[in-house]
Amino acid sequence: MTISVAERADLRSAVRDLLHDECTEHDVRRVMSSEDGFDRALWQKLAAQGVTGLLVDADYGGVGLGALELEVVAEETGAALLPAPWLASSVLTVALIQSAGTDDDKRRLLPGLADGTSIGTVAMTGPRGTWAVDGVAVRADADGALHGTAHYVLHGQVADVLLVVAATGGGDVGVFEVAPDTPRLQRTAATVFDPTVPLSTYTFDGTPARRLGAAGWAAVQYALDLGVIALAGEQVGGARRVFDLTVDYLKTRIQFGRPIGSFQALKHMAADLLLDVESATSAAQHAAARFDADPETAGGAIALAGFTCAQTYHTTAMQAIQMHGGIAFTWEHPAHLFLRRARTGQQLFGGAAPHRERYLSSKGA
Repeated sequence: MTISVAERADLRSAVRDLLHDECTEHDVRRVMSSEDGFDRALWQKLAAQGVTGLLVDADYGGVGLGALELEVVAEETGAALLPAPWLASSVLTVALIQSAGTDDDKRRLLPGLADGTSIGTVAMTGPRGTWAVDGVAVRADADGALHGTAHYVLHGQVADVLLVVAATGGGDVGVFEVAPDTPRLQRTAATVFDPTVPLSTYTFDGTPARRLGAAGWAAVQYALDLGVIALAGEQVGGARRVFDLTVDYLKTRIQFGRPIGSFQALKHMAADLLLDVESATSAAQHAAARFDADPETAGGAIALAGFTCAQTYHTTAMQAIQMHGGIAFTWEHPAHLFLRRARTGQQLFGGAAPHRERYLSSKGA
């Protein structure tokens, strides 16, 4: 479904207002140390807005919007440091079901993901975290049982719709569904640098599984591309938010009788950061527009957003801490939370190196 620019702006405003009220810094700190790692009441409010079913086709209970709307929402979730399984469940899982599943799979799984009553996740990469076909560390035997270990599973402890990307032989992969209560699945919470992004390790030992459709890596890449677009949106949203916090600080912090924002060196630093944030935002929005126009030819734009937005977020968070001075190095200051999210995002979906290689390949280099 296509919506107008004004309707997209209304969507952004609605999500921003909800998160402004329900996902404050206090809420983030409270939720990230909870057992679930997210606020189920807020999750249902996001579902009521259509955020959890944003990508789900209307035939299966969703809103049926595209990558442009996904990126807009992601900017707001990133600015709020939303600790929730939105990227895992509403983006990766939904996209993978829609690209790999049969009609029966979609009718069975998508409505619950759309209305927020189910939480999904995807286990697809091994210990190297490449999120590439040669990095898949789980294999499916002839009977469809799974063997091996998947790492960096987003919100893996709370998910009840578990999809696993497993090697099937011949260099390709399949997408398999595993029951969350199966006895031959071990879910282990990983130690994480950013507690707002919980990760798990899944170990399979002859675990019974059911294959979704007959699609291979192309279906996985489709879901990953949407994941990169959403992550890029979160990164530029977070970068802009921590930049705005820093500018406000520069205007109010007084040294030598005047605001420190009047100092030439800090003016130059802020101007450079603003240019970086604006450029990265353009890259994220361009990637979304290209995907909506033609997913098969959007790889270069998605890759550009993948490494540009990650680097911009990290640089902005680091510079924000420097411009705040010693106070921002403390755990109590919000800049610290943004830096942790930025560093985590740098590693998701393979990191900068494969994005750069993909971008160069798209240019024929």
